[in-house]
Order: sequence, then C-alpha cells, then structure tokens
Amino acid sequence: MSPPIFADQDMVAEILTDQGAPSIRYEDAWRGGAHAFPISLTMPLERAEHAPEIVVPWLMNLLPEGEPLRAMTRAIGVAQDDLLGLLAETGRDLAGALTIGRPRPGESPAFLPIETDADLERILDELPSRPFLIGEEGVSMSLAGAQDKLPLILVEGRLAIPTGGASSTHILKPSNPRLPGSVENEALCMVLARRCGLPVAEVTTGVAGARSYLLVKRYDRVEMGGRTVRLHQEDFCQALGRPPVAKYQHNGSGVPGPSLADMFGVVRQHMTARDINRLLDAAIFNVAIGNVDSHAKNYSILLRSGRADLAPLYDLMSGLDWPNITPNHAQDIGGQRRGRHIYGRHWRRMAEETGLAGPAAVRRVRAVVDRILRELPPAFQEVAEMPAGGERLPRFAEAIAERARLVGDHSAVDGPVEPDLPPAAPAPSASHYEG
Repeated sequence: MSPPIFADQDMVAEILTDQGAPSIRYEDAWRGGAHAFPISLTMPLERAEHAPEIVVPWLMNLLPEGEPLRAMTRAIGVAQDDLLGLLAETGRDLAGALTIGRPRPGESPAFLPIETDADLERILDELPSRPFLIGEEGVSMSLAGAQDKLPLILVEGRLAIPTGGASSTHILKPSNPRLPGSVENEALCMVLARRCGLPVAEVTTGVAGARSYLLVKRYDRVEMGGRTVRLHQEDFCQALGRPPVAKYQHNGSGVPGPSLADMFGVVRQHMTARDINRLLDAAIFNVAIGNVDSHAKNYSILLRSGRADLAPLYDLMSGLDWPNITPNHAQDIGGQRRGRHIYGRHWRRMAEETGLAGPAAVRRVRAVVDRILRELPPAFQEVAEMPAGGERLPRFAEAIAERARLVGDHSAVDGPVEPDLPPAAPAPSASHYEG
C-alpha cells in the first residue's frame, strides 16, 4: 500500500511502506513545479525522500488524540497505531492543503445540508461516539486535538457536511460539559486577541437545541474564483518533528516537548522579524489571559511556495475560572510555568533564550497587557451579543482582567528571591482542558 498525497489535483508525493514504517517520496513533477511547497519544514523539497523518523510524527499529528482517537478506531475497526489505515479512511479533508489517498470511485465533491437545529443537536450529541461522522456515506475528514469538533461547510448561511472529498470551510466546536461556559470563554479570548491586533481565526457562536457551539472560520481555506481553495499549514509539533504526545514542553512521554526557544528558532530560521514579534505577542497574550493550554499544536505555520508565515491564532481559552485546571503553562517563561509567579527576570531570561532583547521584551509585556485591559470591555460586549450569549462571561472577563493586571505589574519587578518552581508534571488532580 503506497497512498498518494495530493494538493488539489496535483500529486505531491507517495507514502511508502517498504522500510517497515511510512516514508515519503516527492513526485519529481511536484518538486520542479513553480508553485510547489513542502509538506513540512522537516521535509524540504531539495530532498526527494524522507525517512520514517520524520514522516511518522508528521502523520500522527494529523489525527485526533485521546478519546476522539479511540472512538475513531472503534468506529473504523482499525488499530490506533495503524496510521495509514486511519488516514485512508479520514484523509480527504485534513488540516492544511493536502489530502491522502486517491479519489474513491464515483466520488465528487458535494455537501449534505443539516436541515434543522434538531438535526445539528443530534449530530453534536453523537460526536463523542462517532467523531468526524465516521461511517457517514462519502464523509472522510480528520482534525487534530482531544476535543470534540466537526469540520463543516457554510452554504448560504446554513451549515452542511462535506462529502466526496469536498473541503470544509468552518470548524464547529460544541460546548464542553466538563467546562461550563467553554463556548463563550473561547469566543471571548478569540475576539479579545483580534481586538488586541493579533491575527486570529474568525469566530461566532450558535445554539442548537440545548447545545451551544463555537463556529470557527478556517484560515487554511480561502474562496478563489467561486471555489474553496485549501492553504497548506502545519503545527509546531510537525515543524519540529515531535509526536502529539510531546506537545507540552514538560511532559512524561520521554520526548522533550517544544520550548519557546525551539519555536522562536523555527520562526527565526524560516520567517521574518514580523513573525518573531507576532509570536512574542502571542506568548505574552496567552500568559496574560491564563491560557495554560497554548501547547505547540496550538501554534501553526502557513507554508506557501518559497515562504512560510506564522498562522493566525486559534484555540485560545482562559483556564482561570475552572477548578482542577493546572496552573502550569504549556511552555515555561524563563524557567517559570505559573502565570502568577512570572516576573521581570523571567521575561528577560526568556528573551535571552529566544534571541530577543530583554528590556524590549519586558516593555512589550506591558504594552500587550495595557491593550488587553483596554479592549476587554468591548470584546465582552461583542461576545455577549452573539447568538449563544454567555451567562459566565462576567466571571471569565473578571478573571482575565485580574490576571492581566498581575502579569503587567509583575513584569516591572524581579519578584521574590526564592527559587523558581521546578518543571514538574501537574498534580494528578489538575489537568489541561485540551482546548
């Protein structure tokens, strides 16, 4: 079995299995094409073939994690470590521009309208046992992450299910019963980021029966000439060759997760000063709002012919108002992981580790925090007026304002002289919310 990889109608590469694990060989015609882009920064076009140790982590990061992955394997009847078997069933609509596998006999892009709110509510209720509508005729799609979500098409204001290899345009994220108010929380953080000048995916909220949901416009899809065109992207785990289990800097997998220094290194090597500044602002923003789940898979890179750019932000959520959410951020800031204990010395150390100027980084913390506090009230109002409303919005906004003020004030001082917290794993009672 050697599944092909396509970008639109062009064959990009072939997945080979003659080494006992998947490797990738680019098509010569693709490598020589004027508009060719690499599958990954770890797989440059200059080399025709790439080995399993590079390819396997990249493929793993196309699939969901945790319970959605287990539910997917049960529905398909394929083992969890059978990457190609899973992708053969779900590879027609993935993150980025690529599809895996040849078009199926008689397949043509289409969509299945979701006729009523009751139909949508039923689909959302079934997602935990049937992720990505596995088993639905003509449906083949996958997204990374441990949260239930569903790629959809927005057609004349109505949601529809992509079939026959059609490209989704939006991602629907239903309310999380374990995290009350998750929809309005994420909407608030996303709108706040946009109002603070950070590039971010567009969002709104919706209601289907008893369920609320966040609707995210995909930044890796654009409308051109009356059709949806896929743009290629990869997350920072893929760009650094790490498996999804290592998405947190400090983890128990035995594989070190990406640090901010690692991520800034990728940006410095492949992108521009603008992207370095954008990544710094994003790191500051996540600390200031208490987004402890800003792991390496929640940052991505857009890959085009001859260039790479930091992708818009997504999956922004504040964990400050929920119990049993770890206080430890996904990456440490100069050796400190807990947002309320990050001081000026930590920001300066982080700057030194990432090749930035310490005093300038500290000034940027203050500037981002000031912008957050200024834009929080209008962001609150904007989300409150969305269809799902949000009775917990005041609590979320108050917690974000308190943390942002603290982060700003602490950035101006070096703080207590006691040692920084060790990079230990979270306590068993605490968890990430896997936004």
